[in-house]
Amino acid sequence: MAITNQQVAGHAFLRGLYSDAYFPDHLVDKGKAIMIRLCERIEAERLTDVASLYALTQAATEEFNLLEAEFEAAGIEIETVAREVIAEDFWFVASAYGFQDADAETLIATRDW
Repeated sequence: MAITNQQVAGHAFLRGLYSDAYFPDHLVDKGKAIMIRLCERIEAERLTDVASLYALTQAATEEFNLLEAEFEAAGIEIETVAREVIAEDFWFVASAYGFQDADAETLIATRDW
């Protein structure tokens, strides 16, 4: 499914991780794919309430939790910079889909990183 929200379609997800040689692109690509799937689900389900958004963002956060093991296997940690970049992109997604009142911490409440 192609993303129809033009603001989201033109967004460079996880840009800060791609620009940092510490993070392997093939693993960042997997994180980017998580964000894109999240956007596709938001559009497919045509969310109207923040509780539904939280359910989707927290499920995507769980995917990042699983991805963290792959980072660790490569000797990489999802550390402060990565946490901030990922969290900012979750907030971007919420805002782009009209949920500016969403709580940034609740969006990623299930994180282990």
